[in-house]
Amino acid sequence: MSASSPNEPSRQQHRIAKLLARAGIASRREVERMIAEGRVALDGQVLTTPAITLTSLNGVTVDGEAVAAAAPARLFRFHKPTGVLTTERDPRGRPTIYSRLPPGLPRLVPVGRLDLNTEGLLLMTTDGELKRQLELPATGVERSYRARAYGQVSQEQLEDLMLGTEIDGVRYGPIDANLERRTGANVWIELTLTEGKNREVRRVLEHLGLKVSRLIRTRYGPFRLDDMPVAAADEVRQHDLILFRKALAGPGGGKAASNLQLSGKPKAERVAVTEAAPVEETTPSNRADRRKVAAKTTGTARPARPERTSGRPPAKAVAAKPEAKPHRPEAKPKAGPKGWGANRKPRPAPARDDDAGELIDRPKRRYRSGDRRPLAKGPPKGPRSPRK
Repeated sequence: MSASSPNEPSRQQHRIAKLLARAGIASRREVERMIAEGRVALDGQVLTTPAITLTSLNGVTVDGEAVAAAAPARLFRFHKPTGVLTTERDPRGRPTIYSRLPPGLPRLVPVGRLDLNTEGLLLMTTDGELKRQLELPATGVERSYRARAYGQVSQEQLEDLMLGTEIDGVRYGPIDANLERRTGANVWIELTLTEGKNREVRRVLEHLGLKVSRLIRTRYGPFRLDDMPVAAADEVRQHDLILFRKALAGPGGGKAASNLQLSGKPKAERVAVTEAAPVEETTPSNRADRRKVAAKTTGTARPARPERTSGRPPAKAVAAKPEAKPHRPEAKPKAGPKGWGANRKPRPAPARDDDAGELIDRPKRRYRSGDRRPLAKGPPKGPRSPRK
């Protein structure tokens, strides 16, 4: 068994489980189970313990097949939805992130974890070493969250979190928290931290008297969630990943790597698309022509409607009407003397005495208020006597 000696530099030695995990065989725990089952061999000899360090995977076989060298590390962004677990399998049968990942991706391991009800950016990689570098608090890679919480809090209380907080004997590191806005009884808070302990954001905000109703991770290092759809995944460009790892190993450490300006947007994951049927010409604009093209390609002819020259329905055929004669208004009756119309009733003749044939002089009838008796023409003469 050609295992490297313990006197060799430790930077060139890696445990076999780590090498197999980086090669994409399985996770470290799963590789240890495979070794216990006798499925891993080195130079033809079955391994019985995972406590073996190697410089490469030369001579290592799994289930009788040689293991290829580890491919370059790849990093993916994934918009984790709420209600799924950040694990490979759940004994209780709850949905996991692997059931929501798009098909066609390589074997990926999550960088850190998000709670069941926490959503947002989740980095996933094919390299266990890169996963470890991103997760270690010592590297100082920043994580940013947006939290919606119920309750009242001041900016002064949030600024005190920069000094660190101890809750139930657990010490949490500095947190840069800012009050973003208030919406009724809720507040939106933006937090940036570097540790990422289990339920750290929720516990710290609950310690301030707030009840978190929504938690979103918006950034992990220089990689941001932006406007990525829920349950979508894309790959970070290899050039950006190399720049990030160089900045992470540089003098600035995780802080310099977190503020790194990436050269471009992440590369969208390619999806297999079935080729459409070839089209002879451009797609016709009217329905009748489209039916003709469909009949040619499928071989089934359908009775086509009358062709239309425009999108509007054709006008109905209407029988031509005979030419109407010009309208001539009816002749009005001639006006009588002094402009009186013909239909106007004539004035009644004045009353005449039957015997003499003279006009009867009848004075106008006048009345007083409250008295209906007619009076003679002209003003009354003196006071009236009381009515008997």
